[in-house]
Amino acid sequence: MDDFSELEAELKQLRPAAASTDLMARFECKLAEGAATRSGGVLPRRRERRVNWFGLGLGLAATAAFVMLARVNVDKPVPQQPALAVAPSAAPRIESTLPRTLVPDGVTRVVYNTRDEGLVFPRSSAEPVRRVRSRSRETLQWKDPGSGASLRVSYPTEETELIPISGQ
Repeated sequence: MDDFSELEAELKQLRPAAASTDLMARFECKLAEGAATRSGGVLPRRRERRVNWFGLGLGLAATAAFVMLARVNVDKPVPQQPALAVAPSAAPRIESTLPRTLVPDGVTRVVYNTRDEGLVFPRSSAEPVRRVRSRSRETLQWKDPGSGASLRVSYPTEETELIPISGQ
């Protein structure tokens, strides 16, 4: 404890070194030059925000062209066929291809976060339980054997598991 009080006393006695007279003379010279220069009351002009009319016009022209091209195919009238009373043909239709069905191909579950939330005392239970949360991503995949097409669906899941704790 004595060492610290001695060290503190020595630190209190320390003072910063005085600036040299040469440095002080240079400071005074620069300050005098700054006071001699006149600004004339001219302040820097604030930059105006300008609109890029060329870019705006080009964007509007592209939008108008897109709307005109998209509108061309919308207004075609649907040709109406006269209503005829036609009896269905007696010959059954024979499908040349097999019906397309998707067959389950695979399931993948990737757990990317598991967190132990500690002991919980639920109202419905007399003993405590440990709550563990798991976040994962499940991916289900189906395939069409006829065409080779596949369908993949992926979605996130969160599972909360309550593990009973037995006190012995």
